[in-house]
Amino acid sequence: VQLQAYGGGLVQAGGSLRLSCAASGRTLSSYHTGWFRQAPGKEREFVAAINWSGDNPHYADSVKGRFTISRDNAKNTVYLQMNSLKPDDTAIYYCAATVSISRYYLRRYDYWGQGTQVTVSS
Repeated sequence: VQLQAYGGGLVQAGGSLRLSCAASGRTLSSYHTGWFRQAPGKEREFVAAINWSGDNPHYADSVKGRFTISRDNAKNTVYLQMNSLKPDDTAIYYCAATVSISRYYLRRYDYWGQGTQVTVSS
């Protein structure tokens, strides 16, 4: 499966963005998916994840209550709605996928998109 993340941009603190991750090559409904981010000079970190059926989404503590992950299998797309954005959310955001439920829970994904830049100004 190939993943394409888009929807990033420049936004002021307190604003919102919605990221999308479109899949091609195979149907996304076969995959558990997640979002990660990497800020300059920092390691990549987990943001949110959702299983193939859309059940039981989970989040990093730093984004809980502000970000919402969802998916539309009919559109082969996963979304990350980001509200109340903070300058600390500035990073390149990556979507990822795996067919393995064990790797999903371990946050070890097999397929990665190219990333989309999110910049939050203060």
